[in-house]
Amino acid sequence: MTYQEIIGQLGTIYEAGEARAITRLLLEQRFGLSMADILCGKVNELSADDQQELQKIVRRLLRSEPIQYVLGETTFCGRSLHVAPGVLIPRPETEELCQWIINDYEHPPKAHHQHPSPITQHPRILDIGTGSGCIAITLAAEIKDSRVTAWDISDAALEIARENAVKAHVNVTFEKKDVLKAAALAATESPLATEEWDIIVSNPPYIYRKESELMAQNVLDYEPHEALFAPDDDPEAMYKAIGRYAAATLLPGGSLYLEMNPLLTEEVAAYLQEIGLGQVEMRHDQFGKLRMIKATKTNTTI
Repeated sequence: MTYQEIIGQLGTIYEAGEARAITRLLLEQRFGLSMADILCGKVNELSADDQQELQKIVRRLLRSEPIQYVLGETTFCGRSLHVAPGVLIPRPETEELCQWIINDYEHPPKAHHQHPSPITQHPRILDIGTGSGCIAITLAAEIKDSRVTAWDISDAALEIARENAVKAHVNVTFEKKDVLKAAALAATESPLATEEWDIIVSNPPYIYRKESELMAQNVLDYEPHEALFAPDDDPEAMYKAIGRYAAATLLPGGSLYLEMNPLLTEEVAAYLQEIGLGQVEMRHDQFGKLRMIKATKTNTTI
C-alpha cells in the first residue's frame, strides 16, 4: 500500500486535505516516517508485518474511527495525551480556553476599585468534567505552584486522566464527583473549607441533539455522547450548576472560565451575573464563534 493509495482510500470519506493530514500523521506517529521518507518511497519498503498493520489501521479509519483513537494519542498544548473511546478528543478551542487562563495568571487584569484583586499566587484550580485531563494537566504544568483538582463522573475517564498526568510529570488530584450534586449541596450548606477555589474551569457537554445532523460521523459513532450532548429538556442545566457551585466556592476575586455552546453564551453570561459572578467577559474562538466566558466573583455571597 503506497502513500497515494492510502490518501485515495481515505479520500472516499474525508476531504482531500484532511485525508492527506491523517495519512501523514499515521505514517509519522505509528511508523516513524518523515515527509522526506514518504517522498522517497519508504512506505513501500515497510516490512510485511508493518504493511499488514497499516492495512488494518486503514480499514479502521475507513469505518470513520478517529485517527486519535486509532493511534491512542493526541496532542494538546504541545503535550502528548492518551485518548480512548471513553474520553472526548480534546479540541483546539479548548487549548484557547487554557491559554486565556494562563495569560490571566501571567498578566493578571487590573482590579476594579469596587472589586477584589484576583488571587495569583499558589492558585487552587478546579477542572470540572476533566475527561482526558487535558485542561487540568496543562494548567498544572504551566501555572507555577498551582494546586489542581479535577472531577469527572466516569471511571474510565479518570483512569486515563491519571495516566496522562503521570506521563506529563504533573501533580493533579483526580476525584469522581458530580457537579450537579456538588452544586445542590453548596446551595443548602456552607461549602467545606477545602472547597475554596481561585479558578474553576469547565468544558461541559454542550451540543444540542438537533446539532448532531451537522456533525461528522466519526464523532457521532465513536466519541462518548455523555461528554458531547447537553440534556434536551434543559441545555443550560450543567452551566447553571457549575455557576452556582462557583458562586458558592470561588474566593473573592476568583474566576470561572467556561467553554460554551455559542447558542447559549449570552444567556449563560446573564445568569452568571445574576448569581454574583460579575465582570463577565466573552470571547470568540479561532473560528469566529462566541465560545468562551470568564466571570469573576465580586462579592462573598451568592
